[in-house]
Amino acid sequence: MTNTAMTDTKPEHAIQVKNLVPHYGDRKILIGVNMEVHSGETMVILGRSGCGKSTLLRHLIGLLKPTSGEILINNQDIVQLSEDKLNALRKKMGVLFQGAALFNSMTIGENVALPLQEHTRLNETTIQIMVRMKLSQVGLEGCEDYMPSQLSGGMKKRAGLARALAMDPEILFFDEPSAGLDPVVSASLDELILKLKKAFKMTIIVVTHEMASAFLIADRITLLDQGVVLATGTPEEIRDNQHPKVQQFLQRLPEQITTDDQTYFEQLIKP
Repeated sequence: MTNTAMTDTKPEHAIQVKNLVPHYGDRKILIGVNMEVHSGETMVILGRSGCGKSTLLRHLIGLLKPTSGEILINNQDIVQLSEDKLNALRKKMGVLFQGAALFNSMTIGENVALPLQEHTRLNETTIQIMVRMKLSQVGLEGCEDYMPSQLSGGMKKRAGLARALAMDPEILFFDEPSAGLDPVVSASLDELILKLKKAFKMTIIVVTHEMASAFLIADRITLLDQGVVLATGTPEEIRDNQHPKVQQFLQRLPEQITTDDQTYFEQLIKP
């Protein structure tokens, strides 16, 4: 007889970060960071400027190698992978960089087509159909022949997102998607992220310092401060977290200056 009782099972992890420690020269940027991202969830890495968010993202996509620690993506430790195997894994990942990172000498259509031309054997007719589909998914129908210089900041972000989606990635990374955008355009990009998640059930990791965006799109949030994970949880759990630095960030409270004026000035101009 089959037992129909529901049993608790741990969600599958798309990404696991274990005791990650990178250095820039002698400076330790992240201090034993541990993080798990469940398959199909949107994880927002939140924190103020300089806390280590972008450094963590660069390690997750394999652009940087840590001093120590593990980064498991689909149960493969990318720290130990050869370049060929890492590149094969990257084909399952899409990245929207902070400045969109479009090639200015290429049209929007050519930018989106590039990953398909480089990494598939699709014929050109099929590639052009897929380019139009990806641009349509991000609200840029009919923009194939535009140059990046002809687009607004928000349209550039959407074009960069279309290129990130070109290979139908399992994991999609966003680096400060709202940077440089006005609140209305930023909100429309948040809505687009939510639509993509609903439509494609992909795992999404968003690095940002924008709280309104984070609490709208996140299933869970990891809050970083000075290279340390302060808290991880649902938006509600983060709001309820009483750690003083969590509340300082949420309430937008300034750091208290405890040094005298002369010492503070010397710290500001210190090379």
